Amino acid sequence: MSDTIHTDTITVGEFRESAGMADWPVVADGATAFFPTHSYATSSRLVQAICELDGIDDGHADIDVRSGGVTVRLLTKSADGYGMSRRDLELARAISGAAAALGLRADPSVVQTVAPIVVGAVDIPKILPFWKALLGYVERPDSPAEDIVDPRDRGPGVWFEQVEDPASGRPRMHVAVWVPYEQAEARVQAAVAAGGKIIFDEYAPAWWTLADAEGNEADIATPMHRD
Repeated sequence: MSDTIHTDTITVGEFRESAGMADWPVVADGATAFFPTHSYATSSRLVQAICELDGIDDGHADIDVRSGGVTVRLLTKSADGYGMSRRDLELARAISGAAAALGLRADPSVVQTVAPIVVGAVDIPKILPFWKALLGYVERPDSPAEDIVDPRDRGPGVWFEQVEDPASGRPRMHVAVWVPYEQAEARVQAAVAAGGKIIFDEYAPAWWTLADAEGNEADIATPMHRD
């Protein structure tokens, strides 16, 4: 790897279209890869290889280790926003290379992120402090008036959505489920087959809003058409 660390921001589309990114679907904030390992011993060997990469401690990579595999999320955070950078591209290629050297292959079909929790509010400044205190969260630096996040990067973020008509009868809280673009329509159809219905798809494939049989809502979201 080059001694120069590139932190120039790039769009999600540029990241997806770059060579060698097949392992790394972008779901919500950041690109995520899952490497099946089937044992903690193999997982630990992959993590050790990742930890030996130049600059791995620069804050771009989050690693989750299980006996069944290793999940790595790459994300560039700054006060101006969360997004992708050329540094993330470099790390993605290096991590995929480290996995390949151990005989491991990513499985992008199982990658997903359940986040954010969406809370509808007529008066966001009035309720945001309650949720911040309840969850032990902090304001997201680039959108402090409408987003709070787990400072330990463990729990899902919370986004406060402006609601103009509190008497509309629609649920005031729902979740977003981010999946790779290639998996989205199948996930939507599976939810419909399980008793749900599509109630909003004007912006598909960026997202679909679905509801269960009792009207509880959720979004299926992808990174498409968001640049």
